[in-house]
Amino acid sequence: MKIAALRLYNVKRFARRGVAIENIGDGVNVLCAANEYGKSTSFEALHALFFQPHTSARSEVKRLQPYSGGNPMVEADIVVPEGRFRLTKQFLGGRRATVERLDDGRLIAQADEAERFIAGLIRGGTAGPAGLLWVRQGITGLGDRARKEEDEERQVRESLLSSVQGEVEAVTGGRRMSDIMAACQDELSVLVTAGGRPKANGPYAEALERRNALAEAEKRLAGEVAILREALDRRARLQRELTELSDPDEQAARREAVVKARAALDHAKSHAERLKAAQAQAGLARNQAEAAARELAAFREALHRSAVARTELRSAQERRTLALARRAEAARAIDEAMAQTRVAEAEEAAARARVARLDAALLARRAAQEIEALRERLARAEAKRGEVEAAEAALALIAVPAGAVEALQTLENDIVALRAAREAGLPSVLLDYEPGVATPVLIDGALLPPGEPRPVSDRARLTIAGLGTLTLRANRPEAGDGRLEAAQARLRDRLAALGVADLSEARRREARARDASAALELLRLDLRHLAPEGLAGLREDVARRAALAPKSAEEAVDLAGDPEQARQAREAADRSVQAARNAAAEVEPLHRHAGEAVTAAETAYLTLKAECERLDAGLGPDETRPAQEARLAASHEALATTLRERDAAAAQLLAGAPDLQSAEAVLRRATSAEEAARQQQERLQLELAGLYAEIRTRSDDAVEEAWREAAEALEAASKRVAAFEAEVALLNKLASTLSEARAAARDLYLQPVIGELRPLLGMLFDDVSIVFDEKTLLPHTIRRNGQDEEIDRLSGGMREQLSVLTRLAFARLLAQGGRPAPVILDDALVYSDDDRIERMFEALHRQSLDQQIIVFSCRQRAFSKLGGQVLRMEPWQPAGL
Repeated sequence: MKIAALRLYNVKRFARRGVAIENIGDGVNVLCAANEYGKSTSFEALHALFFQPHTSARSEVKRLQPYSGGNPMVEADIVVPEGRFRLTKQFLGGRRATVERLDDGRLIAQADEAERFIAGLIRGGTAGPAGLLWVRQGITGLGDRARKEEDEERQVRESLLSSVQGEVEAVTGGRRMSDIMAACQDELSVLVTAGGRPKANGPYAEALERRNALAEAEKRLAGEVAILREALDRRARLQRELTELSDPDEQAARREAVVKARAALDHAKSHAERLKAAQAQAGLARNQAEAAARELAAFREALHRSAVARTELRSAQERRTLALARRAEAARAIDEAMAQTRVAEAEEAAARARVARLDAALLARRAAQEIEALRERLARAEAKRGEVEAAEAALALIAVPAGAVEALQTLENDIVALRAAREAGLPSVLLDYEPGVATPVLIDGALLPPGEPRPVSDRARLTIAGLGTLTLRANRPEAGDGRLEAAQARLRDRLAALGVADLSEARRREARARDASAALELLRLDLRHLAPEGLAGLREDVARRAALAPKSAEEAVDLAGDPEQARQAREAADRSVQAARNAAAEVEPLHRHAGEAVTAAETAYLTLKAECERLDAGLGPDETRPAQEARLAASHEALATTLRERDAAAAQLLAGAPDLQSAEAVLRRATSAEEAARQQQERLQLELAGLYAEIRTRSDDAVEEAWREAAEALEAASKRVAAFEAEVALLNKLASTLSEARAAARDLYLQPVIGELRPLLGMLFDDVSIVFDEKTLLPHTIRRNGQDEEIDRLSGGMREQLSVLTRLAFARLLAQGGRPAPVILDDALVYSDDDRIERMFEALHRQSLDQQIIVFSCRQRAFSKLGGQVLRMEPWQPAGL
């Protein structure tokens, strides 16, 4: 089995979020990260996926839950000979277990069936291969486990060794071998204990004590002699160094260097201040010169634009004069055509009136009865309309404008252009009253003043007392579209807005305007009630009924005329009117085009005139412009000269400026050198005083003579101990030889794992062999340099190295037996030194040729040399969350 990916969600520190370790391959896979990154969390989650049922509520499962609660979920992709599968378990709330085949995405097992599938992969739970080969954080030795876990691993080792070694050969040594071994043990018991240590109060122990006491004394005296000799040598060195530091010439040189450095620094600071002032003056002159250049360029540009604008203004004035002449000529032509049309219309109106009077003879009486009521309603409606207009005028006076005054000039130009266009296209009515006329003529219900032209946009009704109503038609598209009145209203509103004193006044006016608007709406409702179709419709009703009634005795006589003749006369008059209108329509386009040309010319003229006036206002009178340009040019040249002079002065100062930072550094170095020499002299004098006292004290004690005597006594004691050691070694050799003969069969039993372990040990240790315990089937002692050492007495680093190597050997045996399982190490190498850990890396790569190895470690710098595939934790979100 090989692990291809691991994913976990809401596990321990990953509350409400998920992480994934993807692309786990063959060979060595390494995840190196800082503490608290989630490596051990990943190991525990993977362990729970394989060894804890999804229905479990054991402490191992509850420890996976974050402090904030929730349901831990673990997912792993595995590769087995049958294919690739995805194992998923969710613990505590929403418990579930599923197995999905990745090759076709099919769900093949869930719940208990999924648990059985996973159990088949690990074959024996924690007592199976994974329990033996997965080393969690903190388990650095071979026996650092609970008793139950150790028994389970022993069962795995026994089963494994039995599967690779068919039978165990039995050997017996006989009675004689037992007697020899007993005698050997009796001799050893006099000298050493069963553990191989010297026996208390025995000759070997006494010799060791004597030798050790002498060795301690010799070591102490040798140390004192070495200290004395070192003190003498150091005194000589310090005296030479103090002599060199106390040389008057050297002291004077150091003092002179400080004085020169300080003077150079003062000069550099002064020069820097002058340079700073010169650069500031140059910057000021540059700003002034640039401003003068911009002012001169703007003046010359305005002169050029003024000349061009004057030329264009003269051309525009000529085009305007020509356009006015053409419009006047077109107006005369259209006036003549309109005069003919009016004559024809008058004849047609008379004929139509006669026909109408004939047709309305039967309705005359009823019209006479209704006309008074309609006139009364008309009078009331006109009065109400006057009230509405008055209310509208009052509302316009107090309304708060919504705009600003920036567009006043634009509005003025628009008004001029619109007025010119309106006057060019509208006909007008001019009436001069005969002396003594008492009743004036009304136009659309209003008084027509004498001698004042009144424009007619489309149609106008002239009410002539005693005669009737005269209708005037322009018979042309209306030139005005209301834009002129709108522009004038906007201008008045903006001027009124500029006259508001403050915001409160504007708000009070707005409140009054709302009240006036409400009252105006009531008046409009009354007006619509009196005249639903408007005043024009009501007037037409009055006019129609007035037209039905006879106006005079002559008209009453005409009613007796021949209707058919009247209709023929009306048709002849209609044809005359149509012919006159056609003639006027032929002339009207010429007049319209002439009016448009006048409007365009007038607009261009006024625009250019305003531009010339603006430029003249900025440039001043013509006679002063040459002098103004000369003054600006002279000012610019003077400022440019000043700028060049100040730039040159600043550049000269900058070129000769000393390096301020270098001067400061030189002063710091000289001062620190002088101070360091003074402090060194004081330290040397103090240290020499201590050395003199120490040397005098040790010389009085004669430590060298005492050391030589202790060395001679130690040599004799060491020879006696060596004799005992040789005797013990000989007896141990005899006992080991006999034991080896007896253990030959046991060695055959353990030979497969020893065979796998031997090359791994050779990569780390020189001349090291391992003895396995026949009960636990784990390394019990090691032998190196001819000495046996128990595993428990080894250093933590060596024990963890042996633990990892032993598991690698068992992993190779499992793979050879058809039960491959990945080796997972969670911070399993924490006490190894740099040299050993690199050799362990080589051992891991050696075993990874046909084995998957996954390593978690927080030692990022050390494990960067491991190589292999680098794993990373990436954010992961389960599907459906």
